[in-house]
Amino acid sequence: MEPRLDYFGNPLAGKVLRHINSASKLVSDSTLPATVQELVKIRASQINGCGFCTDMHTKDAALAGESAQRLHLVAAWREAKVFTEAERAALELAEQGTRIADAAAGVTDEAWANAGKHFDEDQLVALMSLLAVINAYNRINVINQQPAGDYQPGQFG
Repeated sequence: MEPRLDYFGNPLAGKVLRHINSASKLVSDSTLPATVQELVKIRASQINGCGFCTDMHTKDAALAGESAQRLHLVAAWREAKVFTEAERAALELAEQGTRIADAAAGVTDEAWANAGKHFDEDQLVALMSLLAVINAYNRINVINQQPAGDYQPGQFG
C-alpha cells in the first residue's frame, strides 16, 4: 500500500502539522498521566481504523514500559481487569468523544461525570484536547491511506 500523496513531505502539510503538533505537545506536557494519554490515542486510532497511529502509539507505549497484555486488551477494555478506574473512565470518554457522529447524544453526562471523578479540570481539558488532536491525526492518515507498520519510536521527535 502506498499513501495517496507524500503528506509528510508537502510544505503546506508541514505547516498544518506544526500547528497540530504544537497542540499535541501542550497536551503531552500536561498533568494528564502519560499512560492515559497513550491508551486514549490507541483506542481512538483503533475506532477510526488508523493503522498508522495505532502502530505508532502501541510502539511508543511499549517502549515507555506498557505491558503487551494491556496493549492487546485496549480494544476490549470493558472486559479486561488490567485497567484502573481512571483509565476506564478515560477510555469511555475517548470512545464517546470519537464516535460523536454515531450517536445523537454525543458524550453522555454519565461518562463526563465519571471522568470528572478521576481527573481535575486541567486534566479534563487535556483529555478533550487530546481527543481532538488524535482524531485530526487519524483523519489525515486514513484519508491519505498512510501505510502502517514501519514506524520507529522517536521517528517524529
